Amino acid sequence: MATRKAPRRTAQRILEASLDLFNRFGEPNVSTTLIAAELGISPGNLYYHYPAKDELVNRLYGDYENELAQLLQAAGSVQDVEDAWFFMHSLFELIWRYRFLYRDLNDLLSKNRHLETRLQQMLADKADAIRALVGGMSQSGQLSIDPREIDALAHSMVVVLTYWLNYEYARNPRSALEPQQAQGALMRGAYHALRLLAPYLEPGQRQHLLALSDVYAGSAGDAPASDGKAPAPHSQRRRSLPPSSSSPALAPT
Repeated sequence: MATRKAPRRTAQRILEASLDLFNRFGEPNVSTTLIAAELGISPGNLYYHYPAKDELVNRLYGDYENELAQLLQAAGSVQDVEDAWFFMHSLFELIWRYRFLYRDLNDLLSKNRHLETRLQQMLADKADAIRALVGGMSQSGQLSIDPREIDALAHSMVVVLTYWLNYEYARNPRSALEPQQAQGALMRGAYHALRLLAPYLEPGQRQHLLALSDVYAGSAGDAPASDGKAPAPHSQRRRSLPPSSSSPALAPT
């Protein structure tokens, strides 16, 4: 049994190192030779587990897709602004952990047929989740929207989810996607995505969204300094989202 466990450990180490390097430098700028050197293994050892870099990307995307599917299931349980804030922030945290997929999106789509197909489904799943979120808030009386507007709203929020980190990068290419920038980027992304709900919120809920933005992200949209973790709304104690299945080694470093 011991000889069978070692290859699995090596394969996991390769995935962890690849995710870290892709996030830091961008997938197009990271070669399999660099990944092997980072781990102190031979390129042949890496090729034994992952014969092509696309296999690494696809495996990492599969891990992301599985975590995302668990998280999106919670969309229908969102009933008010605090729930929506926590849900949206959780989405952005997951996107941040796999941020290379978003920063390098166009390049990956142009050369990876598997991702091209799966990403289309992922966008559709996100839109469905937003529709479920809107439906839950509408049923609880916290939001009022003409059914004809729901699709446009869902797609607009998905656009923010998908391209927010690209926008952050364009504003500050040198450091926007560095770990120390995570909290600010996540806060701003969650706030701007939820702002799209504002015209449809009941007056009290709209004011509560503004109050949350002041507490969590500052009135100007800049995140306050802290330990990198957003304080969880009290709704987290009422309705918990599925726990992340990622290992600590897969968190940004």
